[in-house]
Amino acid sequence: MRTTNMRCPRTVRLTAGALAIAAPASAVALTAGQADALTALQIKPAAAHLGYGHKLTVTGLAPPADGGYRLALEYAAAGRPWRTLAHTKVHSNGTFRLRAPVTRSGAVRVVPVTPPRSAHGHSSPGAFSNLLGAAPGPAPIGPSAPQPVAVNAKLALTKGAIPTLSGQPLKLHGTLLPRRAGAVVHLQRRARGRWRTIARARTHGGGRFVLRHVIHAKGKQTIRVTFSGDATNTAVSSAPRKLVSLHPALASWYSDGGNTACGFHAGNGVANKDLPCGTKVTFAYHGRSVTAVVDDRGPYVGGRQFDLNQNTAAALGFNGVDVVWASL
Repeated sequence: MRTTNMRCPRTVRLTAGALAIAAPASAVALTAGQADALTALQIKPAAAHLGYGHKLTVTGLAPPADGGYRLALEYAAAGRPWRTLAHTKVHSNGTFRLRAPVTRSGAVRVVPVTPPRSAHGHSSPGAFSNLLGAAPGPAPIGPSAPQPVAVNAKLALTKGAIPTLSGQPLKLHGTLLPRRAGAVVHLQRRARGRWRTIARARTHGGGRFVLRHVIHAKGKQTIRVTFSGDATNTAVSSAPRKLVSLHPALASWYSDGGNTACGFHAGNGVANKDLPCGTKVTFAYHGRSVTAVVDDRGPYVGGRQFDLNQNTAAALGFNGVDVVWASL
């Protein structure tokens, strides 16, 4: 009887010990399951539509316990793999900010790169640090949901008014950015309050293009270049430009050192019998062009239409009597 009574308590003690050991094991399995559930990063681009050359700013939020996590801003164009644009770390309050240039439409996301380092130089154990009373560590985090970003193209053209010779082809050179071949650009002219396409061209290597059109109308017209957009970039139009159609005119030159009929001296001046004082006239001659101001009357001989002052003549490389191209 004593032998039997001694064995029973021993059996009970072993069973209780086995239960005490089994409890933490089940806790480990539960905690590990919780650690597998990633907390996705929350991001917000400052603008979903960017002008070409502008930088994209992305702000976001992670669990505050993940302070120190290193993050990467990734970008992918349609059908292309993700590539890294910038890096940052999660602040102690869980916020983060990334900024990088984006030149083509696509999607962006933020992904974790490395967890924060512990005081001993090791990666923090994350949610497992809750085991056996350890201090809580950062929760595991996953990549953010991709966010779409649209980026305008950009048209680079020469500045100022565009002189062209009446009846001869206009050649307007420009570049579409980002540089690529095969994109279609349009030359448009504004008439009666509406834009009408008058020429089109495809970009060559480096995004360069040449738009050609024969202008017959006299005087100034308003034109622009447009790109309708594609999967790479969204549509863009250049600022309206003045197109000056030039016609042949017989001219001479003189030195206007004395008084002028208009009562003032323009730097680049020109004399004309009919145009109002102060009228601007664009001239072209042997590849050079200049805009002059009517500040005097004349000429009155030889059927000439304009008398260029010494500054206007010098700017054109003009001497004597000859045919020039004039906008009026």
